[in-house]
Amino acid sequence: METESLSIGIVDDHTLFRSGLANLLSEFEEINVVFQATNGLDMQKHLKSHPNVQVILMDISMPLMDGYAATQYIKKECPKVNVLALSMFEDEKAIIGMLKAGAGGYMLKESTPHDLVIAIKAVVEKGFYINDMVSGRLLLSLKQGEPKPLITEKEHTFLQHCSTELTYKEIADLMNISPRTVDNYRESLFAKLNIKTRTGLVVYGIKHDLIKI
Repeated sequence: METESLSIGIVDDHTLFRSGLANLLSEFEEINVVFQATNGLDMQKHLKSHPNVQVILMDISMPLMDGYAATQYIKKECPKVNVLALSMFEDEKAIIGMLKAGAGGYMLKESTPHDLVIAIKAVVEKGFYINDMVSGRLLLSLKQGEPKPLITEKEHTFLQHCSTELTYKEIADLMNISPRTVDNYRESLFAKLNIKTRTGLVVYGIKHDLIKI
C-alpha cells in the first residue's frame, strides 16, 4: 500500500542548508517538499501557489521577515498549516518566542533527517512536537486533557514571568521575593508537572492557557 506523502515547505535564508535539507528529505517517500522560500515574505508568495502545504520548516533568524513574524502570519492567514521551527542553538528565548508565535514545536538544525521526519509526522498527527527538554508526561497530558495540577497564585505569577526574557533574579526582584523563594517556586512546578526546564514550563503554560501571550 502506497504511503500518502506529507506536503512540506522550507523557509530558510541559507541556500545551501535549505536545498541540502530539501534533498535529504526527498529521500523519504512520505515527504514531498513542495516549495523553498528565503524568508517570510517569499514564503507568502509560495503559500498562494501551495495552499495545501501541511508543515513549514521555519528558520528563526532571516532578513525582511523573520521566523517569528512569518509564523504569526501563518497562524492568522493559514491556521491549518503547522510550523516546525528550526534552530541552530537550543536557545530558550528563541524557542519560547516561536512557541508563543504559534509554532507547534522545534528542532535543532543538527538533528538527523530521520528525527526530523518523526517530528514532522508528530506535528501533523498531534499538532505539537515535544523533544527531550519536555517530559513525556506533559505530552500525554496535552493529548488526553489530564487534570491540571493545583498551582498556587504565586506559582502562576512566576510561570507568567518565565515566558519573558527576565532572569530568575530579575523575576525575584519584580515579585519582591528572594531568589531562594523563586527557586522554590520553580522546583515546586518542576515536581508538580514532572518538567525539567524553564522552556517546558512555558510550553505547559501556553498549552493550558495559563500564560497570557
